[in-house]
Amino acid sequence: MIPKVTHDYITDFTSDFELEPKSTALIIVDMQYATASRHDGLGKWLQAQGKTDLSNYRFERVENVVLPTIKRLLAFFRENQLAVIYLTMGSRSKDYSDALPHLKALFRSSNNYVGSSQHRILEEIQPKEEELVIHKTTIGAFSSTNLDSLLWSKGLTYLVFTGVSTNMCVETTARDAADRGFRCVLIEDGCGASAQNYHDAAMTNFQRLFGKVKTSAEVIAELAAKIKPPS
Repeated sequence: MIPKVTHDYITDFTSDFELEPKSTALIIVDMQYATASRHDGLGKWLQAQGKTDLSNYRFERVENVVLPTIKRLLAFFRENQLAVIYLTMGSRSKDYSDALPHLKALFRSSNNYVGSSQHRILEEIQPKEEELVIHKTTIGAFSSTNLDSLLWSKGLTYLVFTGVSTNMCVETTARDAADRGFRCVLIEDGCGASAQNYHDAAMTNFQRLFGKVKTSAEVIAELAAKIKPPS
């Protein structure tokens, strides 16, 4: 269920927009073995620490909601030749020497560096050869990549966000994108966090000026209507 912003003055200032298919990109955030698999990376570390109770919600959400949603969106975007961009996060160096202070312990605990098996994107949603994979070393993608210039150069001004974690890398990147002039949508059933209240808070706050929150079905229907208008 999408949390709605009600009885809030900010709704008077929140602009509306419609997605334009050829200018829309599906952004898949950090769906890696490091943080999106209960058997690897962070999930494996939590098991070793006897803290599986802290991870059950997260990985059940990924397995039962987020992954199926991303697969549906991928099928639609690929079938209609729309843009797909993957983001990954982790250290560039095996010794984590390039990791920022607030991220080093997380990268180390999940064995997350470029080239490790944990850094790989989940097998179920592996990118195709022509689809872009952009590596970041920060929570928000714009701080450590050329994502901004890449999107503008390709004319991709509408961004549809999925992935993990809703309240961290997804929300931070989407907020930054909005501040750079992109029109952004968070897919409610395409994102996951470590707790439902974290997810809901991020979705609620994002609707306050930054952009929209929609279901995958709503986004697919909106794009499909413009790709194949009724006769």
